[in-house]
Amino acid sequence: MNSVNDSGFAAGPASARTSSTHRQLRLRGLAGTGFIATLAAMVATTLAAGLARAAGIDFEVPDGGETIPLSGFAVVSGFFSVVGTAIAVALVRWSARPAERFVWTAVSLTAISLVPPLLSGADTATTTALIGLHLVPAAVMIPTLARSLHTRTG
Repeated sequence: MNSVNDSGFAAGPASARTSSTHRQLRLRGLAGTGFIATLAAMVATTLAAGLARAAGIDFEVPDGGETIPLSGFAVVSGFFSVVGTAIAVALVRWSARPAERFVWTAVSLTAISLVPPLLSGADTATTTALIGLHLVPAAVMIPTLARSLHTRTG
């Protein structure tokens, strides 16, 4: 005998399977959204870095005098965007309010990410550009994933 829960669905093996399948589809959709947003963040950050370089920013970091290559901006943006997507997926699975928790977590991590450019010892133009380039992928990823979390959990 199956019992009926408040939603009117029979609670039994079939509804547990449906719930699990629905959750997997939500997580896959969020991961897909995160993947597309990651690509967009990588492109936007690399383009912004290219524009800054064309404007005369050298992106030279004093420790060793190395210049950050454009591909470095893409790789780092991609890596941390994937980390952000993983955080969003984890919050869908383990938080009652994933969108709210994600925004607080992502904004906090973005704020922390602004510290290294300030401590790098680079010239003012490079430091300012690096701070701006930390905000570009955040401006792509945070609203996109937060919106996706709202639509998947609401």
